[in-house]
Amino acid sequence: MRKIVVQMSLSLDGFFEGPGGDIGWHQVDEELHQHFNDVIAPMGGFLSGRVSHELMAAYWPTADQDPGASGPERQFARIWRDMPKIVYSRTLDHADWNATVVREVDVEQVRKLTAEPGGDLALGGADLAATFARHDLIDEYRIYVHPVLVGRGRRLFPDAETPTGLRLVESRVFGNGVVLLRHERVR
Repeated sequence: MRKIVVQMSLSLDGFFEGPGGDIGWHQVDEELHQHFNDVIAPMGGFLSGRVSHELMAAYWPTADQDPGASGPERQFARIWRDMPKIVYSRTLDHADWNATVVREVDVEQVRKLTAEPGGDLALGGADLAATFARHDLIDEYRIYVHPVLVGRGRRLFPDAETPTGLRLVESRVFGNGVVLLRHERVR
């Protein structure tokens, strides 16, 4: 079975973006970016919401043509372009870059998707992650805690009705001070 994996960067005080959608405080250097590439490259696809997909599609399709792009950035541009994508959106009619638009999160369809052969599925976008969490569809959380206090913004985890049991399976400190906390869902 393929796993659904949330991979998000957070500030130490729990925000994935600051006021006005600011993510300028993310500390993604070459080491961390290469780690992202190594983790994402064998995956079977991206699951994202419209906003996340549009943000990615605005930059990554041609990022490897930028002379100032680092090696890991050029590598990720190719990974992103080639990886199959499902974009959950009620407003998009079409999405480019190897993407399929799906209107709603259908639990049975997601379960069928995870039963297909291939690599794990990277889930992106806080609102979509909240929907998947509400339906108990997330198998793994890879949270990258950046050494910064943002103070305000949008939190990744909404209020929940019941606790969700998780088990720490990996932690890692990167040279820039970012800490990976990788948890699996206790089933």
